[in-house]
Amino acid sequence: MTDKNPVIERMLADQKATRRDFMVGATAMGLTATSATALWSSRAHADGHTMPKKGGHLRAGLNDSNTVDSLDPATFNATTMIVISRAFRDSLVEVGQDDSASPALAESWEASEDAREWRFKLRPGVEFSNGKSLTAEDVINSINVHRGEESKSGAKGVFEGITEVSEDGKGTVVVKLENGNADFPFLMTDYHMNIVPTVDGKADVFSRHGTGCYNLTEFEPGIRASLERNPNSWQSDEFGHVDSAELVTILDDTARVNALMTNDVDVINRPELKTLNRLKRVRSVNIIDVESNLAFTHPMRTEAGPFDNLDFRLALKHATNRQAFVDNVLFGYGTVGNDQPVGPKMASYDPSITVDFDLDKAAYHLKKSGVGDAAIKYQFADTAYSGAGEAAQIFLEDWQKAGINVNLQKEPKDGYWTNIWNVVPFCACYWGPRPVEDMILSIAYMGGAKWNDTNIDIARVNELIVAARAELDQAKRTAMYQEVQMLLSTEGATIVPAFGKDIAAANVKVGVPAKLGGGWEMDGGHFIKRWWMNDA
Repeated sequence: MTDKNPVIERMLADQKATRRDFMVGATAMGLTATSATALWSSRAHADGHTMPKKGGHLRAGLNDSNTVDSLDPATFNATTMIVISRAFRDSLVEVGQDDSASPALAESWEASEDAREWRFKLRPGVEFSNGKSLTAEDVINSINVHRGEESKSGAKGVFEGITEVSEDGKGTVVVKLENGNADFPFLMTDYHMNIVPTVDGKADVFSRHGTGCYNLTEFEPGIRASLERNPNSWQSDEFGHVDSAELVTILDDTARVNALMTNDVDVINRPELKTLNRLKRVRSVNIIDVESNLAFTHPMRTEAGPFDNLDFRLALKHATNRQAFVDNVLFGYGTVGNDQPVGPKMASYDPSITVDFDLDKAAYHLKKSGVGDAAIKYQFADTAYSGAGEAAQIFLEDWQKAGINVNLQKEPKDGYWTNIWNVVPFCACYWGPRPVEDMILSIAYMGGAKWNDTNIDIARVNELIVAARAELDQAKRTAMYQEVQMLLSTEGATIVPAFGKDIAAANVKVGVPAKLGGGWEMDGGHFIKRWWMNDA
C-alpha cells in the first residue's frame, strides 16, 4: 500500500516522528486507524524496537521524596511528585520523546508576530477522572496558581511575565505576556503546570482527579503512591501501558540498588554511579543513560556573609576541582561545568567559558576578600545528589589547601529540600534538566525569584533574561544568553562543577522506548505512562 503513497513512506522513515504524529498524518491521508496502526507496528519491528504491551504492574523505587510532599503543584520540587503528577495529571504542553514541545491538553497553539500573545486550542472531549469535562476555566485557574503577588508557587518566576489569561470563544485559552517569549510553549511544560479541576471558582490544587493516563489511588507523602490505569484517558491509545504502578521511596542509594537486584522493584532512578559498571554486567538489569542538562550546583546565599563578598566566592570557585568531580563523583557520567547554569543540550551553551582550578588564584582572592581564616559551614546530604558526601570530601581537601576554613555538616535526607536548600548559606543542590534557557534562568537566577537559591540580583542578568525571551532572532538570543552565562560564571554565587546524565536502571522485563524525552529524569517524568512490562 505504501509503495503507492510516497508521502506515507516518508512519514514512516522520519525518525523524529512519534506514533501520534504518524497516526494523525496517516489518517488525514485517508488510511483507516487499523491500517495506520499496522504500518506503525511494522516500522517499529523493522527498527528492532520492542513494541509496547498492555498490562502488568510496574514497581519503582525512587530517590528524591519528602514526607512534606503535597499534591499542590506549586510546592513540587523533587522527582517523585513530578512522576506522580505526570501520571495522573496533564499539562497544556509536554516535552515529547523527541524533546520538542508536544501537544497535550492543548492540541495546537499559535502566537502573535511579536510572541506576546499565545492562543492555545484545548483538546475536545477530555474528562477528569471523576467525569468532569475539561474547560477553559480549569486551565485559566490552574495557570493563575503560579502568577500574581499572592502566589507561593516555586514556578512564579517562570510565569511572572503573564499579564492576562482569558477564554476567547469556546475551547481557546489566550495568554498575554508583558514581553514576547518565543519559547513560551516550553514554559507550559514546567512540572508545576498541572491542569487541575476548578471547584467553587478556584483551582483545586489538592484534587486527586486528573486527566492523565492513571488514577491516583493511594498517596502517602514521602513513603508510597499507587496508581491504576484510567480507561478514559485521552492518551489511552498511545500511552498508559501498564495496568497499575506502585512507587516507593528509597532514599538510600545502596538500598535502592538492592531492591532492584532482589526484584522488589522493577525500576530505580539514580543508581549509585560508583557501582554502575558492576551493575551493567548484571544480565537482568538494563541501564538507561540519557544526555542531559542536569546541573550539580552548590549555592552560596549572597545575603549572608562572607558569601556577599565576590572575592570570597571566586576563591571557592577557583579552589574547586571540576575534573575531579566528574572523575570521582560522576565516574565519567558527565561533563565539566564552569558555573554557568545553561546546560550542554541548550542552543546557547557556551563551551568557551572556563573557571580554572588554580589554588594560587584562589588564595589570592581569599586574601583580597579580607575574610581570613573565619570558618564557614558547608551542608549536604546524598539526597541532594548521589555522591554528595564524596564530593564534600573532595571539595574540603582543595578548599583547605587554598586556605579556606570550611566545616562539613551532613544533614538528614528527609526534609533536606525544606530545611536546608534555599535556607542555609552554603549547601549541595542539583537542578533537574530544563529544555530551554528561560525555564532555568527565570526560576533560579532572576533577582527576586522565589527559587533564586543564592539570592543573586545582577541588574544586567535580569535585563538580558527579559530581553532574550522576546528576541525572535536566534543568533541574537544566543548572544544574550551567552552573556548571561559569562556574568553568572564570573559574578554569580553558584559553583557548578559539572553537568550530569539522567541515569536509571530497570529490570530487562521493563520495556523502554527507543527515544526518551528530556525536561527531567525518568523520561521527562513520564515513565509510568510511556514504559511497559514485556512479560505482561
